[in-house]
Amino acid sequence: MAVSVKDNIFSLETRNTLYQMKADEFGVLYHLWYGAKTGCSMDYLLDYPDVGFSGNPYDAGNRRNYSLDTLPLEYAGSGAGDFRIPAISVTHGDGSTALDLRFREYRLTKGKYSIPGLPAVYAGEDEAETLEIVLKDKASDVEVILKYGILEEADVITRSAVVTNKGSDAVVLNRVHSLCMDIPGGDWEWVHFHGRHNMERQAERMPLIHGIQESGSGRGTSSHQQNPGVLLCEKSCGENTGFCMGAVLMYSGGFQAQAEKDQLDQVRFVMGIHPGSFSWTLAPGESFYTPEAVLSCSGEGMAVLSQRFHHVIRNHVCRGKYKLGPRPVLINNWEATYFHFDQQKILDIARQASELGIDMMVLDDGWFGERDTDCSGLGDWFVNENKLQGGLQNLIAQVNGMGMKFGLWFEPEAVSEESRLYREHPEWAIRIPGRKPVRGRYQLLLDLSNPEVVDYLYHVLSKILGENHIEYVKWDMNRSFCDWYSAVLPRERQGEAPHRYILGLYGLLERLTRDFPEILFEGCSGGGGRFDAGMLYYCPQIWCSDDTDAHERTFIQYGTSFFYPVSAVGSHVSAVPNHQTGRSASLKTRGIVAMAGSFGYELDLNCLTDGEKEEVSRQVREYKEYQELIYDGKYYRLSNPFEDGMSAWSWVSEDRSRVLVHGVVFRAVPNSLRRRLKLSGLDKQAKYKVSDSGEVYTGAALMEGGILLPWLHGDDAAFELYLTR
Repeated sequence: MAVSVKDNIFSLETRNTLYQMKADEFGVLYHLWYGAKTGCSMDYLLDYPDVGFSGNPYDAGNRRNYSLDTLPLEYAGSGAGDFRIPAISVTHGDGSTALDLRFREYRLTKGKYSIPGLPAVYAGEDEAETLEIVLKDKASDVEVILKYGILEEADVITRSAVVTNKGSDAVVLNRVHSLCMDIPGGDWEWVHFHGRHNMERQAERMPLIHGIQESGSGRGTSSHQQNPGVLLCEKSCGENTGFCMGAVLMYSGGFQAQAEKDQLDQVRFVMGIHPGSFSWTLAPGESFYTPEAVLSCSGEGMAVLSQRFHHVIRNHVCRGKYKLGPRPVLINNWEATYFHFDQQKILDIARQASELGIDMMVLDDGWFGERDTDCSGLGDWFVNENKLQGGLQNLIAQVNGMGMKFGLWFEPEAVSEESRLYREHPEWAIRIPGRKPVRGRYQLLLDLSNPEVVDYLYHVLSKILGENHIEYVKWDMNRSFCDWYSAVLPRERQGEAPHRYILGLYGLLERLTRDFPEILFEGCSGGGGRFDAGMLYYCPQIWCSDDTDAHERTFIQYGTSFFYPVSAVGSHVSAVPNHQTGRSASLKTRGIVAMAGSFGYELDLNCLTDGEKEEVSRQVREYKEYQELIYDGKYYRLSNPFEDGMSAWSWVSEDRSRVLVHGVVFRAVPNSLRRRLKLSGLDKQAKYKVSDSGEVYTGAALMEGGILLPWLHGDDAAFELYLTR
């Protein structure tokens, strides 16, 4: 059993970790421990003084060392004596806001819980257990069920909460997080992943300060600016040593992650829907389900922690035909043509791609409606036959005749004011009555909290997918949200619109992926603006960034790798000078960087020299040869590109018999020694042969002393090493 209960102490054990809680004599639920297995209760650590101005619950009498303001709580309410950041806050029917949650009962079942309308980790009855702990407010009929999914072999615990109004008056949820955890004092550091469009998931590590640190998004998406994945690490933690824990939220809307270092140097960590764009009215008898947070920890450094997240996302989040299987190498026409193409231009690109061994032609933006710029046409999902004579069926037949699959770009959530759809249904766009809307990319957003809009999108998209042999869909979304208002919600429930939008989006994706299981769906939001585990439940890969510059991509993909597996990363070779940065890098470097993902090309292959075409053909063959190792091997970050002047990474097969090392050295330096790179994850006792040179080294030597990199010339020079045991 992964869960044991004794004397109201709940011990949740995975293969390497222990998560422990305790309900005391007053029904207060403590968080005792999350870390290595200890073999005993950790409640002996609860030794608190009388801290001035930290009040005491009424039922604790004159026990002045007993305070909700200092105790490590498992799920903290507000307004009842705990002045730290709460996990949940409500407004009761009488206008009061206190919530004092106490333990009532627990339930334990085989298998993993699911969440109505929301993505969640899934697992069979032999792979997981579910613990439900029921808490109830002391003075009202608000009930909170804390749900824990324990995946023992995966070393993962999931968290979610269900809030139910069992009273006779409506209750308003102002804040309801998925995860709350109090951590003992220590020298903790916070790692988050910030950025902007074309520069997503830049890793930043800093000490926790006294007070509150936060990463989050109020943009309606998980965003380019912050990612819903956060690490807490001991100061001494590195890639291969030290303790760290991580949490990733399976949610694609606005989120909040906060860490508060309190007056006693304890740390409270909470994560969930961003309260700045959320409220929810619970009528009597209604329940609210939070998104799921996925939690893991490691005493062996950040590499092992990342590998645990990679495993659970690939095996227990991603679904369908492509969750573990090989992916097609594709060519996308966007940077080759932008909006300026006709059928012949697309066929010319496809023909050249076919000759070079590429598997799929993807037609990007501009194939529909009156879509010659980004100012019109969105929402009109019918073929522009001025560009594609004979429609999609004719084009697809010719592409298939070349031995290639065909994929198509959509941006279903958006609408242009210059479109047939907007002229017919202006009320379907998100805009506040009496106000001019804020445009983003000169477009508005459709109100997916409106079931009529969702049904319409399902109808038009399924018609295109059902009538044409389409094997890949790129699902884009190119702006942040504001002007929140839904015409289908009453005034007092407008705060529900952002979350109802996400529920509508997930419902639409669920219907389409269910009805078209053979299609590979790729998520995109101006690149990596919605790169999260929630989207990966529907789309097993996401376009990592609109920045295809190989140098910049090493930083973006480095940050992405802390939580998300390589198979989830859409990564392409593009033209030089690069369209985003103007930087030039060799075709070899562009290929090496793009292979750390789901590989493809985004350029006009007909503009390449014969030598470059031969290199493309070689890259395609090599990627297909290594794809199993790249997807299934354990991923290691071998350098920090922000500090080391290079970016290097490797994959090691499960049996440690094969090793693929890739990397880029950023700057050429004269009169220098050859660089040494220490490898990770090898068998110390085994001997490894370098395929190119034939040299043989022990695993211990390669990990302790390192391997000498080849002599490299020029800036952003790439290298590749393949070793076998």
